[in-house]
Amino acid sequence: MRPKTIVGLVLIVSFTSMLFLNFGQQVGGYMNFAEAEASGNKAHVVGMWVDADQFRYDATSNVFSFRMEDEEGNVRMVRYNNPKPANFEDAEKVVIDGYAEGDHFVAENILVKCPSKYNDASGLNQVPEGMSVETTALSN
Repeated sequence: MRPKTIVGLVLIVSFTSMLFLNFGQQVGGYMNFAEAEASGNKAHVVGMWVDADQFRYDATSNVFSFRMEDEEGNVRMVRYNNPKPANFEDAEKVVIDGYAEGDHFVAENILVKCPSKYNDASGLNQVPEGMSVETTALSN
């Protein structure tokens, strides 16, 4: 092989390995609050904001804070250094990306999952007028 080819392959392999190594350390995956605190890494936490506790937005420091319950039932105060996301009150679920800091969780990103109008169970059972639905059993 030519020296230019060898140098090129070495650069590609080293760049790819550095990319995988750095990306793997940045995001710890989906966890609950307890696992995120124990790992010390960035994590995605899925849960619901606690409706009984009001959320707050401090315009002077640009901090939005609310209490969130993860899927395991752990409740933590979440701080987000940006304004409140749109449709936050309508959220079916909230996914936060961030890290644990003391007794609260610092969110770097918030994904609000709102209920879909296409998931309405009553609408799924309706058959338009003039159409029929036939069901057949699969035979082995």
